[in-house]
Amino acid sequence: MFKPLFKIREKGYFGFINARGEVVIEPQYLEVSDFKNGFATARLNGQWAMLDTWGRLFIKRLYRAIGTFEEDVARVQVVQAWGYVDRRGNELIPPLFDEAGDFSGGMAPVTLDGRAGFINPEGQFVIKPVFSGTGNFRAGLAPAAENGHWGFVDTRGVFAIKPAWDSAQPFQGEVAVVTREGRWGLVNREGQETVPPQFEFIKGHAHGEFFDGMALAYRDGKYGFVNQQGAIAVEPMFDLAGDFGEGLALVEINGAYGYIDKAGKLVIMPKFEDAGVFSDGLAQVCINGKWGYINTEGQVAIPAAFDSATPFRDGLALVITDGKWQYVDRFGGAVWREGE
Repeated sequence: MFKPLFKIREKGYFGFINARGEVVIEPQYLEVSDFKNGFATARLNGQWAMLDTWGRLFIKRLYRAIGTFEEDVARVQVVQAWGYVDRRGNELIPPLFDEAGDFSGGMAPVTLDGRAGFINPEGQFVIKPVFSGTGNFRAGLAPAAENGHWGFVDTRGVFAIKPAWDSAQPFQGEVAVVTREGRWGLVNREGQETVPPQFEFIKGHAHGEFFDGMALAYRDGKYGFVNQQGAIAVEPMFDLAGDFGEGLALVEINGAYGYIDKAGKLVIMPKFEDAGVFSDGLAQVCINGKWGYINTEGQVAIPAAFDSATPFRDGLALVITDGKWQYVDRFGGAVWREGE
């Protein structure tokens, strides 16, 4: 496991601290991504380089874009073409694909000359590029399109679920998101529509992405939830809702925010001006125009004293006051402050 690192800002430059608030990568970059699976990216001369948790830059070659490491391989883009690098920054597969996805189950979906198939880590096609589109394998099934219609293929490249939808996403557990006529629903691994496409797409929202086993669903101006068993768990009835975390999800009722459980029952009454997602046992809430944190009982755990606040991650949360960054622990203690 990789120790968590947290992005910090000093005089317009970015670096990283560890969970104790110690600076491990000095602020020296104008732009960096967050760390994931042991690597972040740093922007140099308008291009991106890999940055490891020791602060080492891999600059054998700079890239237009760098993906996250999955199965010890990351996709990279040079001009328009995509290839893959290993954890030492060596090019495993030269950039020659029009599109490329992450490796999962030992295969990655790629597009070459407008046709999509799947390659192995050596860069050889293991499923020939005969499709009009492909997506990631999840437990033996991957979305694939034929003549503009999407279904799911097995690891031999044979359709296990016949093409019947306008688009399809990779499986998340036992269900996958499929769309028809601009609306989405869920299909199971047998190819049955457990929730026929009926939910609308809203700008700026993830659709059918499961958090804590539940996904937001929007229909007729109201929000509800579907579960990963492939059923509508909470009928759309809320003016606004947020993702589930630790068994609770934010909902808006008559302009105030509270939280429901997975059965749709209100467990924290709507009394906040705004609120966020639960993680590490706490959620950020807005009280009298300032942000603090509550616990899963709905009690204030960190008083509302910040101008903005983000969800906790690995024991710390980034909060901002008077434009300055700081990280607080679960007791509200500052472990690092900008400008100190």
